[in-house]
Amino acid sequence: MERWSPIIRSIWAACLLLAGLNHARILFQHGLFWDYHGASLASAVYWSSLTIIDPLVAALLLIRPRIGVPATLAVITTNVVHNLALTATNTRDGAFLVYVFSSPQLMSQIGFLLFVIATWRIAWRDVRRVNVLPIH
Repeated sequence: MERWSPIIRSIWAACLLLAGLNHARILFQHGLFWDYHGASLASAVYWSSLTIIDPLVAALLLIRPRIGVPATLAVITTNVVHNLALTATNTRDGAFLVYVFSSPQLMSQIGFLLFVIATWRIAWRDVRRVNVLPIH
């Protein structure tokens, strides 16, 4: 089972890299100071910061997995909670679940969160004993 740990971490890293590229695409398309269709400044800063945070955590999964594994769980959890809270705040007439289930972005984030939760133990298994790539 230990050989699965780097495979799972690599899958997580690939997902985070794609998410970071998506955030970079948004910033390239709309500019650094875009308000994400009228979102609060805190939300806009959070989403824009994921352009850097997602690839950084992806790198940590490979070079410092003791930091990268819990950081992945933190990043995807905060992302899902943040996005669901905003969705709940901005939907009316019981349309929350309809919006969530019809949003490919939200469903992919929730799916990734569930995958991270389901594979957490596997990803962490050999991390407790060894550093994958020691930095001197």
